Order: sequence, then structure tokens, then C-alpha cells
Amino acid sequence: MRFPAWMSAVVVGLLLLLGSVFVVSEGQSALVLNLGKVVRSDIGPGLHFKLPLVESARVYDTKLQVLSADPERYLTSEKKDVSVDFFAIGRIENVRDFYRATGGDERVATERLAPIIKDALRNEINAHTLQEVVSGDRAKVLATQLVAINKGAATLGVKISDIRIKRIDLPTGGEVIEQVYRRMRAQRQQVASRLRAEGEELSQKIRSEADRQQAVIAAEAERDAQKLRGEGDAEAARIYAEAANRDPAFYAFQRSLEAYRKSFVGGDSVIVLERNDPFLQYMRSDR
Repeated sequence: MRFPAWMSAVVVGLLLLLGSVFVVSEGQSALVLNLGKVVRSDIGPGLHFKLPLVESARVYDTKLQVLSADPERYLTSEKKDVSVDFFAIGRIENVRDFYRATGGDERVATERLAPIIKDALRNEINAHTLQEVVSGDRAKVLATQLVAINKGAATLGVKISDIRIKRIDLPTGGEVIEQVYRRMRAQRQQVASRLRAEGEELSQKIRSEADRQQAVIAAEAERDAQKLRGEGDAEAARIYAEAANRDPAFYAFQRSLEAYRKSFVGGDSVIVLERNDPFLQYMRSDR
């Protein structure tokens, strides 16, 4: 079945029309190639035309993008090793230069930008101490190198707006990390020694206070005991005196019996006395 000639012409016309139209969205820029040669560039958003079959269009995203890279190791001004993880924020500024330098491949652009940024970081970190790099204002560390970075990035048609350091690490097993560990151990030992000294001081104070209170309590108890013994002895003496006053003869007899008991307490004691000794007055048969 054969189509009418006009239908074939319409189809060919539609194909040519579709091949000659391209759209550039907001945040994009395009260039037109004529047999591989750039004939128009920096084409803004909108509907655009090109020669079908002969010309082709390349559209690129010109919004800000984050360019990541692997962490890199650098030496500080005092030759200490650090590992720096960073990322860059940039965009395509000139699509003609970008296409000529990278063939329009963003991966190639990232691979070429990474050494430029790393060299700039190396120059800046080499000029600072570890203290300045770690605890200083990281934005200021990189700001001075941003102009130099953009000079190299301009050859790729790219502009870097900002560079940020995500983290700075001390490589495991390096001399710096060992120094940090030694310093941390020394600080912890210093704190532990101070706490032990404070604890020993407090312990001595508590023991001294306890010994003082013990001595005070013992002295007060001895004082009270002496007082009670004195009062008891006085009361006993009073009772004995009162008993003696009531019956002196009986009291004398009781005292003599106590003297006899104490003298012959062992059962084998021998006392030699005169016959008329008063000590034996209650042992005579004539009483």
C-alpha cells in the first residue's frame, strides 16, 4: 500500500521540525554544535531552533552543585599529619569552555577539579599549625585560596562558590594521634591523682575528727565514772559511819571478822602474835 505524496511530505516536515526544536529549562544553559563545532553557546531558557541533521544541542544544568572528593592527607606547618574531608559548591559558568575542556562530561570535570582544590588546601594547611587548622575558623582558612582555585576552575568553565571542610581527623597510628592519647592519659592521671589526694585529705580529716570525738567521749565518760565512784564511796562511807555510830561494838566485831577473813584467805597462812595482841581479842575463849 502506497501513501499519498503529501502525507510523506507532512511526515518528513514533522520530523524536520522536531529535529530543529529544543527546549532549555530554568537553571539550564545550552550550546549548539554544527558538525561537532560550537557555533552558539550560553543559550538561556526558552524554546530554540537549530538546523536539523546538521546541528545538535547540548543542555547543561547551571544550578549550584556539590562536588565531593575523597579525604586527603596533609602536613601542617609543624609537619603533623592530618586527614581532611571536604566538599566544594560550584556550577557551570561557561558552557562553551566546559564542553571544550571536558567534552560535556561532569565526571571528567570533577576529576580535574579535585587536584586543583586539593593543591590549594595543601598550600593553606601547610602554612598553619594543627591548632589553627582544627580549632580556627575553617572558612578563613579556605577563603584566601578560593581566588586561586577559581583561576584553575575557569579553564573548565566552572566557578567554585564555596569550599567547606566536613571533618579533620588525625590518621590512626600516626605520631600526632599518639601524642594526643599520651596527653589525654596524662590529663586523666593528673585528675585521678588530684581526686585521690583530695580523698586522702578528706579521709584524714574524718579520721582526725573521729579520734577527737572518741577522746572527748572517753574523757567525759571517765569524768562521769570518777564522779559516780566518788559519790558511791562517799555514800558507802556515810552508811558505814552511820552504822558504826548506831552500834560501835558490832561494827568493831564486823571489821575484825573481815580482817580475819583477809588474813587467812589462802587457808595455809600462819600469823605469829603475842597472846595479848588486840588482833586476837575476838578469838579468845574467855570472851
